[in-house]
Amino acid sequence: MASLQASLLFSSPPSSSSRRKCHTLCHSPQIKSVLHVPSLGKQLPNLNFKQQVELLNIITSDGLKNKKNTISFENENNKNSLAKIYAILEAISDRIEMHKNIGEQRQNWNNLLLNSINMVTLTAALMAGFAGLIDAGGAAILSLKLSSTLLFSFVTGILVVMNKIQPSQLVEEQRNAVRLLKQLETRIRTGLAIGHPSEEDEKEAMESVLAIDKAYPLPLLGAMLEKFPKTFEPASWWPSNKPSKTQKNLHRLGEKINGLGGKNGWSEDLEEELREIVEVTKKKDLKEYVRLGNKALNMNKVLAIFGPLLTGAAAIGSTFLGQGAPWAVVVVPLAGSLAAIVNTIEHGGQVGMVFEMYRNSAGFFSLLEETIDFALEEEELGRRENGEVFEMKMALSLGRSLSQLKNLADESRRSNGDKSCVDEFACKLF
Repeated sequence: MASLQASLLFSSPPSSSSRRKCHTLCHSPQIKSVLHVPSLGKQLPNLNFKQQVELLNIITSDGLKNKKNTISFENENNKNSLAKIYAILEAISDRIEMHKNIGEQRQNWNNLLLNSINMVTLTAALMAGFAGLIDAGGAAILSLKLSSTLLFSFVTGILVVMNKIQPSQLVEEQRNAVRLLKQLETRIRTGLAIGHPSEEDEKEAMESVLAIDKAYPLPLLGAMLEKFPKTFEPASWWPSNKPSKTQKNLHRLGEKINGLGGKNGWSEDLEEELREIVEVTKKKDLKEYVRLGNKALNMNKVLAIFGPLLTGAAAIGSTFLGQGAPWAVVVVPLAGSLAAIVNTIEHGGQVGMVFEMYRNSAGFFSLLEETIDFALEEEELGRRENGEVFEMKMALSLGRSLSQLKNLADESRRSNGDKSCVDEFACKLF
C-alpha cells in the first residue's frame, strides 16, 4: 500500500501548494536542529518536487542514524564508567577487609609483646635479686647472673623494635583507614544513586583511594609512617579539594526537593556563619588538638628512650653481680622494675594510639576548614553544593544541631575577633 501511494505521488504532477510545503519543511528550523540539516541556500528552489522529497528522505535517514550513533556512543561511555566505578568499589571492599585483618593482627602484637616483655623483665630482675642474696659461690651465682644478663639483653632488643613500630599506633591507623574507606564507599554509592558516573568521578574515586593508601599504609618496611616526627602535623587523607560530580548532583537534588531557585540555598548570613565556624575551629579545636598532640608526642619519645635505656643498664649491671659490687644488687632489680613500669605506661596505656588519635582529629578540622573555604571561594552559587544541605552536613560533622551551630556563630561574632574568648569548642563529638 505504501509503495502504491508513493508511486501515485511521484507519478502525479506536483501542485504549487505541495512544493511550498516541501520547501517549508526542508527549511524548518526544527528539522535543521534535530537532524543537522545543512544550509542549501538557493539550490533547493532549482530542484523539482520529486528531487526535493528524495533529498528530505536522505537527510532524515542520515540524521536519525547519526543521532542513534551518538546515543549508542554515550551509552557505551556510561557503561564503561559504571564498570570502572564498580571495580573501584570492589577494590575498596578488599582494602577494608585487609585493614581489618591487619589491625586485629597488630592488636595481638601489642598485647602479646607487652605481656611477654614485662614477664621477661620481671623474671630477670628477680634472678638478679636472688643472685645478690645467695651466699654460695661458683656455679649458682654464675648461672643466675648469666640468665639475668641474657634476659635483659633480649628485652632491650625487643623493646627497641617495639618502640620503633609502635603497635598501638599501627592499630589506630588501621581503624582510621577502615572508617575512611567505608565513608568513601558510601559516598560513591550515593553518587551512583543520584547520577551517572563520568570520567571525572572515576579520577576522583581513584585519587581518594590512593590518598588513603598513602595516609595509612599497610606495609611496615619502607612505607611505614614516621612514629616520632620532629613536629606534630595533622593527618591528611584526602586529595586536592576539587568539585566533584557527587557534590553537583547533591546540590541539584536539594534544589529540586526544596525549590530554592537561583541562590541554591545560599545567603550572606549562611556564608558569614560558616566563616565564623571556621575561625572557631581554627582558634579553639585545632589549636587544642595540636597542643595535646605535641604533649603526647613528647611523652612517647621520653618513654621510648627510657624503656630500652633501663633494661640496657640492668643488663650491664647484672654482669657485676657476685663480684663484690653491692650496688649491683640494688640497681639491677630496680632498673628492671622501672623498665616494666615504663613499658606498661607506654604500650599498655597506648600512648602511640593517643598520638595518632590527636593527629587524625586535627586532620578532621583541617579538612573541615578546607571544605568550607573551597565552597565559599566558588562565586557561582549554582556550582556549589546546596546551601542548606551543606550547612546540615557541617552541623552533623561537629555533633551539633542547626540551631546550636547558629548560636555558636553568634557567640563568635560577639567575641570581636578573639575566638579564645568563646566558652565552648566547635566540635561536640570528640
